[in-house]
Amino acid sequence: MRLRSVLLTITDMFSVFIIVALLASPWCFAAQQSSDVPAWLRAHVGEGNGQIAQVVLQKARALYLKNVGKGAVKNPCYFAMDATRPNDSSEGKLGGRFSVICESDRSFRAISAGHGGGRDLKGIADFANGRRCAKNFSNALDSELTAGGAYVTGETKTSFKGYYRVSAKQEAILVRSFVQFEGEGETANARQREIGGHPAELLRNVCLRKGPRSPYANHDGYVPFGTRVDYAGGRSNGCTSWSPSDAGQIMAMVKDNPTTLYIYPDAADVAAVARAVTAGRTLSGAGLYWNASCLKEIRAPKFWPKETLEPILAQYKKDRPAPPQRPIPICKGQ
Repeated sequence: MRLRSVLLTITDMFSVFIIVALLASPWCFAAQQSSDVPAWLRAHVGEGNGQIAQVVLQKARALYLKNVGKGAVKNPCYFAMDATRPNDSSEGKLGGRFSVICESDRSFRAISAGHGGGRDLKGIADFANGRRCAKNFSNALDSELTAGGAYVTGETKTSFKGYYRVSAKQEAILVRSFVQFEGEGETANARQREIGGHPAELLRNVCLRKGPRSPYANHDGYVPFGTRVDYAGGRSNGCTSWSPSDAGQIMAMVKDNPTTLYIYPDAADVAAVARAVTAGRTLSGAGLYWNASCLKEIRAPKFWPKETLEPILAQYKKDRPAPPQRPIPICKGQ
């Protein structure tokens, strides 16, 4: 009788061990995360335009809940970006790969966002990205590439860029805001890299003209004047760029109220997908995700770790020092 009792106890303990092991497994965690997602949000999960892939939502939501749990974030909304998606949809419109998720009021919105353009160091290393799809990713300083992973929004800085013409008789001022991202892990150098979010707009062909009454005039009474360019359909220097109208809304959401942003893919995702492609395995069979349209275009992604790329960039800069910066020319007719 005592032997039977001992055997039952051992059996019970083994069962408990199996259950605990299953609960701790990544598969079970993913399943818990998936089942925990409210039904209204699950309706937005998918790989079509205006939807969010399941793995991207799971990682973004886990990051947000972790930061809410430790009191680092109180914002009712959080962000996710799927940098494997194309920058435009099949209809020729800007693709919705940046998700704004507010669970408290059951709102989900997918907007466009630019990816890092990278650089082509002729004859040394080519890690440039096309306008539509991102192939190269990195957390290296001066790489001008997107680094996937975990971020929290920081302070917002606003800077005056100059004047531009709206019509034949009207001018406007371009004042651009930039929200700093704070990273963790592989993205911990986000501040050093000056990585953040901003409107996809700038001034080109800038010259100086007289404007002594302007509050932005320099000590000689000149102000910058140029042509405003909206590059929402283009690339960035590694930052997350939004259309000017979307950027204004996002800036208002995070002003003095930080939240989380998860950018997919991180280095491990890129490496896993690259290995699967090289081995000829299907991503679904390997439990991996990449936008099918972009994967067909880029064939295989690549992550350039800062430990590898930064020495190359430093040597390139040393061998090819930039020419002295030319002063901004005076506008013709001034």
